[in-house]
Amino acid sequence: MNSRTRTILFAAAGLLVLTGATSYLSHWVAAPYLFAVGSAGIAICYLTLPVKDLDFRSRRLHRWNVFAGLLMIVASGLMFNERKEWILCLTIAAFLQLYTSFAMPRR
Repeated sequence: MNSRTRTILFAAAGLLVLTGATSYLSHWVAAPYLFAVGSAGIAICYLTLPVKDLDFRSRRLHRWNVFAGLLMIVASGLMFNERKEWILCLTIAAFLQLYTSFAMPRR
């Protein structure tokens, strides 16, 4: 997957995650589906990123991003089961992504 496609997919998936999480509070039926598609898109973006030419620190931070993407998938599963723990998983994933966005060295 090239960089432009990954960027478009990541932006669309982020928008779906945001829409699904906010509309879940109003008990909209399609909210878990939007959230699940968005979290799967974010996980796909992280899992298909080539890590061959990254240094040790960038690889470690990339692993945190992959873990955050998988936590978002777990959060969507909890959302389908109507459990409130999805908020905790999403919060942890958001903090991990925020940390890696500031700690990742510029290229």
